[in-house]
Amino acid sequence: MNNIKVLITTIIFSLCLGNTAYSGDIEEGKKLAFDRKKGNCLACHMIDDGELAGNNGPPLIAMKARFPNKQDLFDQIWDPTENDPDSFMPPFGKHGAISKTEINKIIEYLYTLWGKLWIEEIF
Repeated sequence: MNNIKVLITTIIFSLCLGNTAYSGDIEEGKKLAFDRKKGNCLACHMIDDGELAGNNGPPLIAMKARFPNKQDLFDQIWDPTENDPDSFMPPFGKHGAISKTEINKIIEYLYTLWGKLWIEEIF
């Protein structure tokens, strides 16, 4: 019985720690996405809670549905010219503006965006 209690406690503790790290990545990703010296996503994209958004790129909504494979979104941020040589989006990773770790944190944030603005426009 004690072994089961220890096992359950360990699982719960691990889940709590995992969520804390994940939530930290999401917050850091948001900061990077909004940072004018880093991701600067707002310069071209509308984001639910962003201010002074641009409209040159598509709105960043339903990102998990649009990019179910995180690697595809990573590749788009790293170097969008790989898939579209005429892409307006700069190759942030390829040019060293943001690191692979930073891109992954931005992706974690983008995966939380479900399109609040889009839903408000419909209703």
